[in-house]
Amino acid sequence: MSDADDCELPADRTRGSNFGWSLGMVLRRWHDYVEEALKDLPHGSRGYHILAVVVHEDVPTQGALASRLVIDRSVLTYVIDDLENAGLIERRLDPRDRRARRIVATDNGRTVLADAERRVAHAEDHVLGGLPEPERATFREFAERAAEAIQAAAPGTDPCAAVTDVLSPPDQPGR
Repeated sequence: MSDADDCELPADRTRGSNFGWSLGMVLRRWHDYVEEALKDLPHGSRGYHILAVVVHEDVPTQGALASRLVIDRSVLTYVIDDLENAGLIERRLDPRDRRARRIVATDNGRTVLADAERRVAHAEDHVLGGLPEPERATFREFAERAAEAIQAAAPGTDPCAAVTDVLSPPDQPGR
């Protein structure tokens, strides 16, 4: 995507000595490619994650969705508004609690998600293109297991804020 693609290891760094640098490089590249792949989806990867949970998981209410994704409810509200305005999801009264709202994917939302999932998979394959396919699968599995363990140990960790912290330059907000 940029000249940074040709980035070499710093001269004073040996392979395996800087785990954080490695994760940061993978995350930055993932973010660049996935945001480009999802540029037509409201709120890009954040909208994608919300739509994916709504389609693939049984999250009973908007509040449960905020808890599942560890997204501030006020932020979630405006993303859901935009996904709803795009015809991808709808809010329905929860039959068990009329004060609560269930977030349900529309047929169009399911179709859009299926296409977005293909684009994200392609972007992720590009990001991990330097690895043979079996190693890509292993990397994804280990990353997912590590993330699940981290969330279990610190369930209040906002993954979107964590990504922003990593991706923000040191002199920018979010760091």
